[in-house]
Amino acid sequence: MHSRTSDRDDVRAPLQASASDGLKIVIVGGFGVGKTTMVRSVSEIRPLSTEETMTQAGVGIDDASFVQHKTTTTVAFDFGRITLDERMVLYLFGAPGQERFWFLWDRLFSGTLGAVVLVDTNRLADSWYALDRLEHHGTPFIVARNNFTEPRHTLEEVREALDLPPDVPMIDCDARKRDSSKAALVALARHLYSLSSADAARETLA
Repeated sequence: MHSRTSDRDDVRAPLQASASDGLKIVIVGGFGVGKTTMVRSVSEIRPLSTEETMTQAGVGIDDASFVQHKTTTTVAFDFGRITLDERMVLYLFGAPGQERFWFLWDRLFSGTLGAVVLVDTNRLADSWYALDRLEHHGTPFIVARNNFTEPRHTLEEVREALDLPPDVPMIDCDARKRDSSKAALVALARHLYSLSSADAARETLA
């Protein structure tokens, strides 16, 4: 097993020496839902991807019926970076989607500020484990319906199917598009700010 970078041609500006604060975001979801694609589309550097070619070893273990075009799979994590300002840097980690690699998730969640849960309306059940682990860790998250294909359900139908509380934001996105992926991260940032403000208000009233 070895790691390899993505095929992007551009390697953008290196991390500034003044950067002193790092924020960690995790992108989770089922197998083939678009996590690697999102990290690649939004990262300002050439992402680190621990992708390996899919082989016969995964037949009968990984359900690739909805992603028959997929030839590689993440076996550890994807890593990307976005510089927010001179001191603040956002680190992105994409979690592996197959059940046999779920044991890595708890380590990835350590120190995480929040998460984006990517869902495919063709395979909503694949999102249950991600939601369960995030709730177990008390990690704030938003849910993004990744529109690789024409959506089969409305956002409200997805919310109901996943039994999400009304305070969990749900958005549409296309992980292949940089602006759409950035919008998902902005939505998460706004959610985290809202939660932080609510906590501060409660402490003031206590």
